[in-house]
Amino acid sequence: MGAAGRYGGEAMIIAIDGPSGSGKSTVARLVAERLGWLHLDSGALYRALTLAALQRGARMDDPEALLSVAMTSRVELRPAEGEEPRVVLDGADVTGAIRTPQVTAHVGALADVPAVRARVTALVRQLAQGRDVVADGRDATTVIFPEADLKVFLDAAPEERARRRFEELVRRGTPVAYDEVLAAILERDRRDRERAVGALRRAPDALVLDTTGLGLAEVVERVVCAADAIRARRAARAEHGGSASEEGR
Repeated sequence: MGAAGRYGGEAMIIAIDGPSGSGKSTVARLVAERLGWLHLDSGALYRALTLAALQRGARMDDPEALLSVAMTSRVELRPAEGEEPRVVLDGADVTGAIRTPQVTAHVGALADVPAVRARVTALVRQLAQGRDVVADGRDATTVIFPEADLKVFLDAAPEERARRRFEELVRRGTPVAYDEVLAAILERDRRDRERAVGALRRAPDALVLDTTGLGLAEVVERVVCAADAIRARRAARAEHGGSASEEGR
């Protein structure tokens, strides 16, 4: 059974993952806008729960406390035309607050808790049920949607990813040195590869795009073209009496 049948109705799922700073959230948002689909940013959910834990004074080395935060917090992703989805935590817009260095420094501890990851995975799948979605996250193609209709792995040189993150922080008014951002990217890469739970892995059937030197529009176009090709095959199959959900990848 393909991803559409498994995760709800005849909807189509595009899953995008890759290392920190590879641009997966931005690409996923723009692809979703182009296609008119829902964008699901699993990383934003982890960040929102991390912010909630910090606000409540939860110990970041206490898995039970972190799970309690995850189970009692209400996190929403609200589409916003022309920009990233708004992240709402317990009724408050925290879209900017979840991107601060403080949250970045602690999100790994929360994301390492297996029960918290299970909670976020279930939430993302629930949000996607019966809808055409573009989902992104470190394990979007390997854990959350392992049978996605289209899997994309975005990569880029660490220096390029650090430059993008640095410019993003500057735009948000968060003062930080480029060298600090690069060091954080390299450390995050190491941790993500070595995680016991939710480690960064490249799905063997993923479309791999090294975005170093590529413009954002070109990356988005390549993903949209790949999605259009799959939709065309599904339509042709349906026209000849086959089930769209049997098309798979």
